[in-house]
Amino acid sequence: MREIDELTETDDPAWPCLQEMVAACSVPVRVLPADFDEGRRSLLQMQVTARSMLGALVLNTGGLLLDDGWVRVFGGGSAVDGGLPSLGQVNGFPAAFDPAWNPAAGLVVGHDAVGGVFALNGHDPEASGRPGAPGQMTYFAPDTLAWEALEMGHSVWVSWLLSDRLETFYDGLRWPGWQEEARALALSQGITVFPFLWTEEAHADLAATSRRAVPMREVLGVAADFARQAGPNDPGFLGEV
Repeated sequence: MREIDELTETDDPAWPCLQEMVAACSVPVRVLPADFDEGRRSLLQMQVTARSMLGALVLNTGGLLLDDGWVRVFGGGSAVDGGLPSLGQVNGFPAAFDPAWNPAAGLVVGHDAVGGVFALNGHDPEASGRPGAPGQMTYFAPDTLAWEALEMGHSVWVSWLLSDRLETFYDGLRWPGWQEEARALALSQGITVFPFLWTEEAHADLAATSRRAVPMREVLGVAADFARQAGPNDPGFLGEV
C-alpha cells in the first residue's frame, strides 16, 4: 500500500497536460471544482498516482462536463449545481481505505445524458460480460443495450473526449435541439427517450421521439432492466448515482 503523499507528490503530474487539453478543446467543456477530501479518498483507494490521467481528474477536478453537459466525466466530486458524484461514490468505494476491496467489473468513469456508460475494464472483462482487454475502455450503448470495446486506455479516452470526435461518435443518438435539453439538466438527471432508443421506432426517426428529464438512476435502471429481460445480456454494474 502507498500512502496518500506518495500518490499525490510526483515529479511528473498529469494535471498540466489535462489543463492544456481542456484549453484547446473544440467542444464546450467545464471543469468542476474538486472536493479535496473526497478526491484524496478516491485516489487512495485506487492506489494510482497523480502522474496518471485518472489520478489527475480525481485529485484536481470535481469532474468534467463536455458538450453542454451531454458527457459527464467523474473526478473528485463537486457540490456545484446540485453536485456531481465522485468516482469513489459512483463506484461504491468503501468509506475507509480497504486494501482487499476492488471493483471486480472495473471502474465506471463517465455517463452521458441518455444513459450511455463509459467504464474501464477490470482484470477479467470476460467474466464480467464485457468486451475488450483488461485496463481498456468500454461503452454501454443505450441504443443497443450492449457493451462495446473502445480499444483505448483511460488517458487516450480522455484525449479522445477532448477532441472533435464526439459528434461522429453520437451520430444517431442526438436529435435537433439536443444541446438545449442537455444544458437544462441538473447534474443528477438524464434524458429519457420514448420510444426507447433501442427500439426500431427510435432508430427510424429519433427527431420524432418524446423526451423528458428524469433522475439518471431511472435512465440507467430502465436500460438495465430491458437489457436483462430482452436484450443481449445483463449489463451488470452501471454506477451508483
